[in-house]
Amino acid sequence: MAMPKDAAELFDDLMPPALEKHQDKAKEVNAIFYFNITGEGGGEWTVDLVSDTPAVHKGDTGNAQCKIEVSSEDFQTMLNDPNAGMQLFFQGKLKVEGDPMLATKLQTFFELATE
Repeated sequence: MAMPKDAAELFDDLMPPALEKHQDKAKEVNAIFYFNITGEGGGEWTVDLVSDTPAVHKGDTGNAQCKIEVSSEDFQTMLNDPNAGMQLFFQGKLKVEGDPMLATKLQTFFELATE
């Protein structure tokens, strides 16, 4: 499958069915993430990989263990190149609050959603 055109397509259209299809893999991560993607095609989402039914919620549910803030453009770069995240982080373009080790587990879910 092609890469999503933006974060909104990934979180609103691709991620929910991928989480439903791969619930076991989602639960292995066992974390709640909040994404604030700024700019065109961005938005705010909470990805809950702890609940019995992993899900994506619009906005900040207030219980995220890892918060990620990045521009829409840099988010797209990360989807296309999984190794770009660390580089963006060190450039100050990717902000992570909470447990940064949890952020390293996200690539698995982006891959599931874009299979």
